[in-house]
Amino acid sequence: MASFLKSFLDPNKNWLAAQHMKSLSQRLRKYGLRYDDLYDPYYDLDVKEALNRLPKEVVDARHARLKRAIDLSMKHEYLPDDLQAMQTPFRGYLQDMLNLVKREREERALLGGLPLYERSIP
Repeated sequence: MASFLKSFLDPNKNWLAAQHMKSLSQRLRKYGLRYDDLYDPYYDLDVKEALNRLPKEVVDARHARLKRAIDLSMKHEYLPDDLQAMQTPFRGYLQDMLNLVKREREERALLGGLPLYERSIP
């Protein structure tokens, strides 16, 4: 069942998944965002911890992209076409660190240690 689900969601094997990825890519390029920018550190504390562990330059670039996207959205505008062509919406920067944080949290729970942070959603 899991392999069927993975193949169903894989854009290389499923035409609908490929179309969804293409549509999402176009929407992210309009605002100059990357897919990893959509993760909310206030909703998931693992994301917050992963962002704290990333280099300052990467986090600053993320904040600049988010500010630019909010500004463009408020003005009801999009990035110019030449800048949209330069965007790389699926070049990730957060997934590796996020996976590491989740593995560490799971390992700590298995060993019976106290969590590093309390999970409370605002």
